[in-house]
Amino acid sequence: MTITRRTFVSGLMALPLAGRASAREDNPFHLSGLPRQGVALRGTVPHDTMLLMLDDLRIDFTHDGRFLIAFDRDAPVEAVLRAETQQDIVVEQRLAVASGNWQIEQVDAPLLGGAQSSEEFQKLRAGELEQIAAARAVRSGSEGWRQTFIWPVKARISGRFGAQRIYRGTPAAYHNGVDLAGGLGTTYVAPADGVVVLAAAQPFTLEGNLLILDHGEGLNSALLHSRELLVKPGDKVKQGQPIGRIGATGRVSGPHLHWAVKWRDARIDPMTLVES
Repeated sequence: MTITRRTFVSGLMALPLAGRASAREDNPFHLSGLPRQGVALRGTVPHDTMLLMLDDLRIDFTHDGRFLIAFDRDAPVEAVLRAETQQDIVVEQRLAVASGNWQIEQVDAPLLGGAQSSEEFQKLRAGELEQIAAARAVRSGSEGWRQTFIWPVKARISGRFGAQRIYRGTPAAYHNGVDLAGGLGTTYVAPADGVVVLAAAQPFTLEGNLLILDHGEGLNSALLHSRELLVKPGDKVKQGQPIGRIGATGRVSGPHLHWAVKWRDARIDPMTLVES
């Protein structure tokens, strides 16, 4: 059989690539949905894949060929998913990344800076950020990422992911999670299986009593402002297991649970992980 030496790109043949064979399928990576800003997708690699890339980022995949990718809230409009197989075949799929259509509010007032931070605050904050970065770098081997997530608590949504105010043309920081307005002391649960990679021994300056769960494959949940944490670092938790109680610790105006999700460096909308 003669093999044409070309790569597959979004269902169309691209320019020839020397020394590479081609593969052609309608959906070679079997993605679980459509690419969109703030969304995570599960997929399956082509047969005999030995290397998987999303743009210039190497993607891990499991022994059964499953993988996870996600697109940041401000991800570019296009990405390329690329696999190389043991047969020297290159499979590429060009992904059009749709807009997240975030809630943007125009405010006819200047953006005011926050309170001046003291030197003591800056020292504290630097140490906290180091702890958060170290926790998010942990790869526990959890397979919670395979699950359909559940809400940590059933409560009114008081803040949506991606929402942002623009003050006379100057954007403020966008909201990086979902706020759930449960009552003070309400118990919340693990949204998926995971391993506790951070459980603050004392309240962080901004996040308060902070809990981070690693769900595997670079996906993690951060749960902020707790009154009490019911787990400790290293604990393996199951989906639905009580892990904390809602509080008002850290920089917050009232009791609620802030749930934020990241995949590697990409911030994604927790609501897209939960079955509607």
